[in-house]
Amino acid sequence: MGFPVYDYRTDVRNVLVTPQIRSRFLKMEPGQSAQLHSHDLGHEIFLILEGRVEFEIDGETEELGPGQMCVALVDQPHTVRVLGDEPMTMYLSVTPHIHPTHTPRTEEGERLPHNFASAQAYDVEPDMQVTVSELVARQIHAAELLQELAQTCAAVQQEMGTQLKTALAEGDTDAATAARKAMWEALYPVYKATAELADVWNALAPRVNQ
Repeated sequence: MGFPVYDYRTDVRNVLVTPQIRSRFLKMEPGQSAQLHSHDLGHEIFLILEGRVEFEIDGETEELGPGQMCVALVDQPHTVRVLGDEPMTMYLSVTPHIHPTHTPRTEEGERLPHNFASAQAYDVEPDMQVTVSELVARQIHAAELLQELAQTCAAVQQEMGTQLKTALAEGDTDAATAARKAMWEALYPVYKATAELADVWNALAPRVNQ
């Protein structure tokens, strides 16, 4: 069936929403601006496709036009304002995308209460047939699994890390490669379990507002 192809002229919405990344096309009208905010966990990338804008990131301002990109890092307050008489369209992504995704800021940059937006705000329709009780149970299970995997991973990192240092000091490339492989194989499930925990959390957290 192929794969979906998105066009910024027609698909002005979130096109991919996962705990690892949220990406979208966004159109703003002349004079429109966004509230100053930051992200507790996410780096945000902006790529201007049409129009001109002024970004303020961490207290500094720059004007951007088509083909130019900027980045707001974790905890950097940022906002954007459309310049001129033409609309602006951009591509943006936030990595990772975990609720609460936005922390509003005062004009002075002080943190305000977190903004737990609804799932619909990100063009996601929640599965309301799954109860909150079931989501809480999944959340607890995912957290317990992550704890178990993290403990196992820590033991492997300690043992294999010692072997890795010894192998490198002795110039034993094969042993070093084997130790690195073991370290990664213990680490990989932790990342997978972390993503699962974030996925359940992203389903659970917005339900409080619904």
